Amino acid sequence: MKTGRAKKKTRAVKFFLIAGTVLTFCRAGIMIGGPEARQEFSLVPWMEKAAEAVGEGVRRFFYPSPRWERVSGEEEDQGQTNIWERESDPAYRRAEELKEFYQEHEYLARYGGEESGAAAGEESISLWGKGEQGNSPRTESGFPGQVYQLAQLEDYDFLMSHFYSVHTSTTAGRDLMNARELLSRDFRLDKTQEGPQILIYHTHAQEAFADSKEGENIVAVGSYLQELLEEKGFSVIHDQSVYDVRNGKLDRSQAYTYALEGITKILEENPGIQVVIDLHRDGVAEGTRLVTEINGKETARIMFFNGLSQTPDGPIPYLENPNREGNLAFSLQLQLKAEAYYPGFARKIYLKGLRYNLHVRPASCLVEVGAQTSTYQEARNAMEPLAEIFSMVLQGK
Repeated sequence: MKTGRAKKKTRAVKFFLIAGTVLTFCRAGIMIGGPEARQEFSLVPWMEKAAEAVGEGVRRFFYPSPRWERVSGEEEDQGQTNIWERESDPAYRRAEELKEFYQEHEYLARYGGEESGAAAGEESISLWGKGEQGNSPRTESGFPGQVYQLAQLEDYDFLMSHFYSVHTSTTAGRDLMNARELLSRDFRLDKTQEGPQILIYHTHAQEAFADSKEGENIVAVGSYLQELLEEKGFSVIHDQSVYDVRNGKLDRSQAYTYALEGITKILEENPGIQVVIDLHRDGVAEGTRLVTEINGKETARIMFFNGLSQTPDGPIPYLENPNREGNLAFSLQLQLKAEAYYPGFARKIYLKGLRYNLHVRPASCLVEVGAQTSTYQEARNAMEPLAEIFSMVLQGK
């Protein structure tokens, strides 16, 4: 028969179990509800801690759980803090390792997408003055825009501040960003190779623009780029497969995985492909307009994008990219052509932590064309200078 003290203890335990369970489910519902729910119903700190403590208990109770053994009464009497002893359980250890990894690298999931999310004012409107022929006026160098000396580009601080935006999910050190090595790479196409030379595809084929009508999306923009490159004598495949829709619904969670499967098959069937272009449309704040004027046309600004396959803590072992330096060299050489011939056209190169399927070729390139605030015509107009830039680099001009 229980004493009065034991009954009180039992009731207290029941109370805290019930309260803790309610807190846990409330917290779970808020987390599932997303940022709005968390902001509206944020728990006070002590409630958060209580919910987390009970949640940890529930997690251990279900799966995967170690075996727990009560230590001897003698050890308990000696004031042992941990009175439970865990036996080795491989499944439990593996779960703990994964949990620790994702806690340390949770920003990879949060910032997995390639959109820059530029805030209003961060990327200002750039309308360059027109010369007599409707082009940007030429500078003393003879180019409409800026031409840089190698000595400038070899200055790491100058290079990074003028040409790159580095996201917090990665880091780009001096050893990696070696301008002399990046600019020494030769991307002239090997014309002895038979078959198609360039592949254009779209990981996010559903991306459209502010005034898009039926069929006026990033895929249609890619078709225009294909047309322009073919007019310049290149052999181009345009993969119009949809990788971001599954079972009739927009689903970008696995789009890069599906896209890799698709383009790998194309590359296996066409081994002569030397250049791979993943054409996107950026996502920015609604007040941001990414537009410039080129040859008298309102033109969406572009952004070259590189995934570095590394976090600030080091390389990501499951996302190896043997072509990373080639990717960086390709985007930098394209960027320099844009700076010289089409000032204001290219935003800074954006660097993020994941790989984004850029490992398939050294001359792999992810290009963001305008944003959801751009018009379809502005995005289409951007393909004209972009095709010129690709042509110059791929012909060594």
